[in-house]
Order: sequence, then structure tokens, then C-alpha cells
Amino acid sequence: MQVLVRDNNVDQALRVLKKKMQREGIFREMKQRKAYEKPSVRKAREKAEAVRRARKQARKTAIREGLIAAPKPKPRTGAPRRPGFGQQQSPAPAAAAPAVAS
Repeated sequence: MQVLVRDNNVDQALRVLKKKMQREGIFREMKQRKAYEKPSVRKAREKAEAVRRARKQARKTAIREGLIAAPKPKPRTGAPRRPGFGQQQSPAPAAAAPAVAS
């Protein structure tokens, strides 16, 4: 696994590395390897994971083919979004200069 460090920004490179490791499942594997896992327990876990993956794939296929309805999106009840965060903001209109009568 390789992460490029741009402009000596190590913090950003670490965030990218952690995200890649999370996607690859390295953290999950490290947690599992912390303690010994009996072969019977390992087989049961792997079988359960395979069943979960198969069900998820079947559900996605059924949604794509229109056999079942797609789940409703969850309502967003978090904090209000900051204006301009991740969006282009148009410049604020310049305040009109007060007219000076001579």
C-alpha cells in the first residue's frame, strides 16, 4: 500500500492511509488476530460473512431489477450545514456607497 505525501502534509497522508486501510479491512483483521480463534469458530464466522455478502448482493440485484422497492433515505437530522463548505459561493454584493450631496 502506498500513499503520496504532498507538500510535506503528513496529516493528510495519514488520513488517506487510514481510509485505505479501513477499506481493505486491515483494522478488522488486526483485531481478529489479537487473540487465537479456534478453527471451528473461524469457519462459522467466515460462513456467516459469506451469507451476509450473498444476501446483500441478492438485495442489490433485486432492487436494480425492480423486484423490491429501494429503501427510503434516512432523514438528515444533523447539525445545519455551514454555507460554502464544499460549495462555490458567489461573491457578496458590494454595499452601495452613500451619496454625498455638495
